[in-house]
This record gives sequence, C-alpha cells and structure tokens, in this order.
Amino acid sequence: MRWNLRLKAAERGIWKSTEMRRLLADAGLEISAGKMSALWTGTPTTIRLDDLDVICFVLECEPTELLIREPEQVEARRPRKIQEANGGPPVTPRLGRNKSLPPA
Repeated sequence: MRWNLRLKAAERGIWKSTEMRRLLADAGLEISAGKMSALWTGTPTTIRLDDLDVICFVLECEPTELLIREPEQVEARRPRKIQEANGGPPVTPRLGRNKSLPPA
C-alpha cells in the first residue's frame, strides 16, 4: 500500500503538517507532533480506523484515496516456486539436529 496523505492534503490546500494537525484537532483527533510527523513524511505501518475516519472527514476523501494498492509489490513478495529456482525437486528441511546433507 502507498500512503497518499500529503497529496490529498495538498489538493485541499494544506501544505504543512502543523496545519493538518490543527484541522484534525478541530475535528476531535488529537495527534502528537511525532505521530503527525510520521503520518506526514512516511507510510504508517498501522493506523487506527477511527483515526483514518477523521482524516478522511477533514480531507473530504475516501480511504481508498489515501491507501493506494500496489499489486506489483504484492507479486514481488510472493515466494517463487522452489523447483523453478533450483531446477530440481524441492528441498525439505529436516527437523532435529540441524545437520546438513553431505555434498553430492
């Protein structure tokens, strides 16, 4: 997911995080300066749905405008088939004494 807060804020004429923080406070969401900075400058790893609701209210947008899907990133994270990578049968790890097999 790509976090699109700054672009949506700019579209509403909000250019500074302090201004956004004030608008959120006026709407009932008190955010610390550190948390606002993290939301403004990067992609949050988590966000409360209640907070997202207030942000969308202030920016007059939908959550899908703030959280943009990136299917190519999901595809890049998928594990490749072991057979394709090695050109042979899959290797199954052995449980126990963590001994490796001798070279073939």
